[in-house]
Amino acid sequence: MVGSAILRRLQKEGFENFVLRSSKELDLRVQQDVENFFKEEKPEYVFLAAAKVGGILANNTYRAEFLYDNLMIQNNVIHQAYVNGVKKLLFLGSSCIYPKHAPQPLKEEYLLTGELEPTNEPYAIAKIAGIKMCDAYRDQYGCNFISAMPTNLYGPNDNYDLKTSHVLPALIRKFHEAKVENKPFVEVWGTGSPRREFMHVDDLAGACLFLMENYNEPGFVNVGTGVDVTIKELAEMIRDIVGYVGKIQWDTSKPDGTPRKLMDVSLLGKMEWESRIDLEEGLRLEIESLASILKHEV
Repeated sequence: MVGSAILRRLQKEGFENFVLRSSKELDLRVQQDVENFFKEEKPEYVFLAAAKVGGILANNTYRAEFLYDNLMIQNNVIHQAYVNGVKKLLFLGSSCIYPKHAPQPLKEEYLLTGELEPTNEPYAIAKIAGIKMCDAYRDQYGCNFISAMPTNLYGPNDNYDLKTSHVLPALIRKFHEAKVENKPFVEVWGTGSPRREFMHVDDLAGACLFLMENYNEPGFVNVGTGVDVTIKELAEMIRDIVGYVGKIQWDTSKPDGTPRKLMDVSLLGKMEWESRIDLEEGLRLEIESLASILKHEV
């Protein structure tokens, strides 16, 4: 989702000289394959968006894979970027790097000030390691490696598998299918009280290009909208846009996850960049897109 959005944005801006591989063509977990790729292609600029990602269920079920796969991907790419003289690398992480009970909104300096949310701890630890690796290579070798931590993302090429998806695409699919199949209710995990921030992936792509062109500092930058909603508000918004008329049934036996995750985006704001796609507009675009893919009318 993120890689394709960055590619679309770069193409829109007139860039043409791309080095592209799908995950089937190049397994970034395999050290020798990554080494061969960098030696052959010699990329000058790297957007490191590849990762194993998922929602609460996937994160908590595949804890070993989320830690191992993400560490291997970023270790291989960051090291080979150094070895092969990449001019600049942008490493992308996630807002889950912050402590579970960190003050809100989340400022960059809150990193490593408390315990992580247990359900996504392996993924968070991998991403924290990526930030520190970029800084270490900057300190030791002078590499211009930067990091950006996006908030929750959605948009074209999102994952709609109910076992591994994040909350927003899962809700879109549930309400869409409930409408098509005329189901009396839609079951949603948790209490609906946690607050989450959501950003359209095309907005993130714009921020990535902006940072690649304008930011050259250690540490990392939060990337988000600066606005959040409760999961209950999100579910109701999606229900209304889809046009589903049944009930929402909350399964409070399931985990809520972190109570709130709102990014402080003042650092990015000082650089005069801000999000442009509001949540309702973005949801309408994504719901229309999914309906088209499934060949049903919303």
